[in-house]
Amino acid sequence: MGSSDGDKPLRRIAASFEELEAVAKQQAPGPAMEVGSFARACSNVSVLFGCLGIAFKFAEMDYKGTVRQAGSHTRNMLRVKRGIDMVKILFEQILVTEGNSLRDAASKAYAQVFAPHHGWAIRKAVAAGMYALPSKSQLLKKLNEDENSAKVQMQTFIRASGPVILYVEDLFTSRNLGMDW
Repeated sequence: MGSSDGDKPLRRIAASFEELEAVAKQQAPGPAMEVGSFARACSNVSVLFGCLGIAFKFAEMDYKGTVRQAGSHTRNMLRVKRGIDMVKILFEQILVTEGNSLRDAASKAYAQVFAPHHGWAIRKAVAAGMYALPSKSQLLKKLNEDENSAKVQMQTFIRASGPVILYVEDLFTSRNLGMDW
């Protein structure tokens, strides 16, 4: 498409999570994941929430707010982990869903990751916002990708984010914090 990777947020997302994947896959006594690298990779993901429009505005605000506002670092880490998990599932669903609509893929990702933690009013607002999602082609245009290049980047993120998600989950379980709050 002629654009540099700097103009392609999906490529930045995939590449940054590939770097984290390498650390997450190492067995102890491997190096701990650097907070700065994790934060930079996660900040790349926030661009995607903005591209999805009003249906995921809550996620964009929550996701960006967790890295900028004071509060419980544990709660913030859990919210960021959920955001990564949602994007992973969204990409998995986009890759297996036919057609140009993102509604089914986004609805499944939301239902699996965020809905169990949201009250009735937020779930209803998100359901209404699903009708305002961009089409798949509109999303790819916002990300400066064509269907083939996007598929490669989404597959890279899916593969790379899995170990990162498990790494964060292990941090929570090894400290008996749980993740259902």
